[in-house]
Amino acid sequence: MKLTTAGESHGPGLTCIVEGLPAGLELDRDALDRDLARRQLGHGRGGRMKIERDRVTVTGGVRHGRTLGGPIALQIANRDYANWEERMNPWPVDGEVAEVHLPRPGHADLVGTQKYGLSDVRDVLERASARETAARVAGGAVAKAFLRTLGVEVHSHVLQIASVVAPRRDDLGPLDFAGVDDSPVRCLDADASRAMVAEIDRLRKANESLGGVFEVRAFGLHPGLGSHVSWEERLDGRLGMAILSIQAIKGAAVGDGIEVAGLPGSSAHDEIFSDEERGYHRTTNRAGGLEGGMTTGDPLVVRGWMKPLPTLTQPLQSVDIATHEPAQALRERTDSCTVPAAGVVGEAMVAFVLAGAYRRKFGGDHIDDVRAAVAAYEERIGFRRAAVAP
Repeated sequence: MKLTTAGESHGPGLTCIVEGLPAGLELDRDALDRDLARRQLGHGRGGRMKIERDRVTVTGGVRHGRTLGGPIALQIANRDYANWEERMNPWPVDGEVAEVHLPRPGHADLVGTQKYGLSDVRDVLERASARETAARVAGGAVAKAFLRTLGVEVHSHVLQIASVVAPRRDDLGPLDFAGVDDSPVRCLDADASRAMVAEIDRLRKANESLGGVFEVRAFGLHPGLGSHVSWEERLDGRLGMAILSIQAIKGAAVGDGIEVAGLPGSSAHDEIFSDEERGYHRTTNRAGGLEGGMTTGDPLVVRGWMKPLPTLTQPLQSVDIATHEPAQALRERTDSCTVPAAGVVGEAMVAFVLAGAYRRKFGGDHIDDVRAAVAAYEERIGFRRAAVAP
């Protein structure tokens, strides 16, 4: 599996190419667009979300709603390009376009201009922008369609925004996420949701941005995805890379990976049991569904820690890269909080990693080949689908 994106924040549009899926996989156009719309949700979003109405256009790899086995090409138009056509046109334009020389602390601006030998910060920030994640969500929606045919569901919710933390829940199942997008911050706890909205409003009035924590859960996984035999095949390593590659994410953990570092071993691991009805099973899931770099069959739990966004309505101190004189950083139109959207992006990235793990383990040129290989594996190991909340 391979996922490639192209495009700039205010350019003509974004492109995503997904390689490695089998032929015969049925796709739902509305399901792809729903995930794109979910990425645009969340209290604290800026004016850009009032402009964009993201929709997917498929330009390759799909015919009559089914994959053909080749690369799948997805495109998303940037409606805001109409306001930026002169500044972001792929081709030379008449007249001079002013360069941007004020890098933002915490953004790719300064280091990007140094690395690539550029004089205009916009040449960096347009690609570094989190707008790129719209393309990832489109690709992740295709990966989720593949996983659903194998009985796997991927969901996300927000655990924390700034200082407000939702109560911990270890009993979550797929049905608990049915109304998560109805919350203005995609939080499953109503009291915490209201407190998060109030926190966003309070800090936005103070010209601040906010970070937080989201959680992605995958249900219905088979044991044995990934491997212990080499570092690059360990699934937790692939998941960590996928989550940390999302813009503004500074930490990732599987299960209770942060908390168990301070616990004794007897309180850190999941004891193993077996009976006729359930086969092998665990009554806790501190490992988050991964042991030794492989899925256990329990729900996969992955968390991401997002820093406050680097574009502030009251900019921080910076330096003009043309004059080297002190200056305030660039003030670009921005969101004050995108943790709810980051959770949707996290879903996409986790889904893509899991889809890749299924493809590596089971192969198959057609989706029916994949189903047959999965069924044979289930019979060999006596697979019983785990309870959704061990």
